[in-house]
Amino acid sequence: MIVAPLPNLHATAVVVGDRGILIRGASGSGKTTLALALIAAARTAGRHAALLADDQVLLSAREGRLICLAPPSITGLVEVRGITPQRLVHEGSAVIDLVVTLVEESDAPRYSEPVWCEMGGCRLPELVLASRGVNSTLPALASVLLLPPFDRNPVNKAASAAKWHTALHFWACQ
Repeated sequence: MIVAPLPNLHATAVVVGDRGILIRGASGSGKTTLALALIAAARTAGRHAALLADDQVLLSAREGRLICLAPPSITGLVEVRGITPQRLVHEGSAVIDLVVTLVEESDAPRYSEPVWCEMGGCRLPELVLASRGVNSTLPALASVLLLPPFDRNPVNKAASAAKWHTALHFWACQ
């Protein structure tokens, strides 16, 4: 079943390995900064990482999966504050596996159990993190995606990250 496209959303999206990640938050919350840091961290670790869309994303729901792509006018462009938009290696589209919502630090949980959000009829795992804080948000995402330094520690693989991997795996199997 194909569902009608969803409205253009103010967000940024990336692909890391085989996972699509949608980063949403208010203007100036650090969506692009987090996306660029995540891409750099994944590539440094030898993992595939690419931009899907920056600042605006087009979403559609297809057969229970949320598909993301960039509007044609900004495909492959990333907005870096203070200079003009820059070209970046990008993917054409991807299934979104994880939603990251950036909120004010006072509203961000110190520890987070997996929570779910719904977009276009698709149920997705959501990670709520503090905005404008790449130094705290990047480690949280690295632990969920098993990027360094969380990629080699058997305790992390078996325990602390397991709840998120279970959530991501559960969704992928739906």
